[in-house]
Amino acid sequence: MLPVEHNDPINAKILAISEDKIEGFVREPFQEIAHRSGIDVDTVMARIAAMLRAKTIRRVRQTLLATNLADGALVAWKVPEEKIDRAFDWMSQRDPFSGHVVVRSTDTVAAGSEYKLWTTLKVPHGFSLEKHCVLLTKKVGAEKFRIMPAKGIFTLGVGHVRRKTVEPGEKADQPAKIIRVEAANLTEHQWDVLLALKREFAPEEIRPNPWASRAEEAGVALEEFFRVAEDLSARKIIGRFSTFLEHVKPSQTGVRVTRFNALFHWAVPQGRELETGGEVGRHQILTHCYWREAGPEFKNVNIMAVAHGTEKPRLLEHKAAIDRHLGSCGIPVSYTNVFWGGRSEIKPSEISPKVYREWLAANE
Repeated sequence: MLPVEHNDPINAKILAISEDKIEGFVREPFQEIAHRSGIDVDTVMARIAAMLRAKTIRRVRQTLLATNLADGALVAWKVPEEKIDRAFDWMSQRDPFSGHVVVRSTDTVAAGSEYKLWTTLKVPHGFSLEKHCVLLTKKVGAEKFRIMPAKGIFTLGVGHVRRKTVEPGEKADQPAKIIRVEAANLTEHQWDVLLALKREFAPEEIRPNPWASRAEEAGVALEEFFRVAEDLSARKIIGRFSTFLEHVKPSQTGVRVTRFNALFHWAVPQGRELETGGEVGRHQILTHCYWREAGPEFKNVNIMAVAHGTEKPRLLEHKAAIDRHLGSCGIPVSYTNVFWGGRSEIKPSEISPKVYREWLAANE
């Protein structure tokens, strides 16, 4: 039996690379993980497959920068207390376009704290986020919702194992650069390749030349599959090749990767969002950092970031370090808060127009 916990020394070396260091499309992703981790490729493949079977890793897949392939947003929902569990179940189990589904709370009553259910949502281009939310409102009995599209992305990754050793205030040498959200149109041929490319890997698919069967699935020659994938990667439509740890639930032996996830909020003056996002996003602890307009119900918060950890006080130390850094940069913050994650389910949002049309037909 191979060790399957994330904190096994060999697994930790592999995960430190495989979680979020393989950028873009790579023809031999497991070989690249082996090269960069210093672990031989046969061991890399065997360990990843074992962790996937044990559910230490919840999925292995080629990620997409889906913000360019579908209209997306963070959505905050006000749902009556007695309906929250049912709403959570419906969105996590019956809506493939809702990705992260999280029940959040604040330490004290604050702006927006009545919004306890938070989801990420994507709908393919040509469909309406607003109409989708109205439909979900009827399905789950929500009272109201707030749609917050990303105007820019400063940090997007995972790397929970690597971030365990990050100290408060650790940051990159330069501010984070913004990734603009821009619509990308694909041909039917490109969609065929992309849908085969993004499907999650089963344990038995973790082997050399993993894309050969995907090319066959897409109905194209392998070299054509590579050509399309590398073109999409150059267009910033493809994100990373990643192994996603199960960081919410404990492993089979009770080991947890993280215990807390924190959604940090800052409201800064209009016109300083790019500067602030760059300064916040350079902090190593963050897995996500976005420019989103939350509106007056959230005291006009416009920068949001997510951090994970095993200790709540430690995450607050990271938050305080970021606050001090913003102060040192002369960036005024009129309001800040932390929304803590509780019950959560995390899955990739579906982005296929065909799947969306079929879902609408069954649920409208």
